[in-house]
Amino acid sequence: MMIWDLGIAGFIVLAIIILLVASLRILREYERGVIFTLGRFWRVKGPGLIVVIPGIQQMVRVDLRTIVMDVPSQDVISRDNVSVKVNAVIYFRVLDPQRAIIQVMNFLEATSQLAQTTLRAVLGKHELDEMLAERDKLNADIQQTLDTQTDAWGIKVSNVEIKHVDLDPSMVRAIAQQAEAERARRAKVIHATGEKQAAFELVEAAKTLAEESNAIQLRYLQTLTEIAGDKSSIIVFPLDLVEKVKKSLN
Repeated sequence: MMIWDLGIAGFIVLAIIILLVASLRILREYERGVIFTLGRFWRVKGPGLIVVIPGIQQMVRVDLRTIVMDVPSQDVISRDNVSVKVNAVIYFRVLDPQRAIIQVMNFLEATSQLAQTTLRAVLGKHELDEMLAERDKLNADIQQTLDTQTDAWGIKVSNVEIKHVDLDPSMVRAIAQQAEAERARRAKVIHATGEKQAAFELVEAAKTLAEESNAIQLRYLQTLTEIAGDKSSIIVFPLDLVEKVKKSLN
């Protein structure tokens, strides 16, 4: 009888030890445990050593670290009807473990799907040139939209980065031709501006020469000096110019 009692006592002790071991949980510094008692939310615990009563309580672990998630390539039609493929990466973290577990079935999958639809919706409001040249602005718009919509899930979207905007090869050629035409246009504008300035300076020089009777003669002599270096040149001196120069010297 005593042996039987010792066996029962040993079984009870063993059961208690197993129950205690099974009820212990260790949560790291970046983890929290959402505790449910008989299916009802009780509290959020952690980090450190916590006790969960087996069969009565259940715990769901939640990682509070920043999660980096790739958004698969999305087909986007811009406002100017150009089809492109765009992919991005989002950075987010759980701020409220209770809402992240209770308000949505799978917050990782939900955030991924929301990021894909938001990427298409936001970029579809902009033209292709804006997608290529104003990525910082678009990143901020997408981040703000995602952060507003995920706030109900206790999630904070801290950053969004558009990684690639892939164009059709025909569109790449069209953009290259457009850029070449733009460079040619700028070159013509610069050339025309230079011609305009040169014409203005010539007009001013002509006015100055017209006001000074001897200025045109000195200018003519300077021109003759410049062309005198060419041995094959034939220089013709007008007689009236020679007479005027003599008079001016006297």
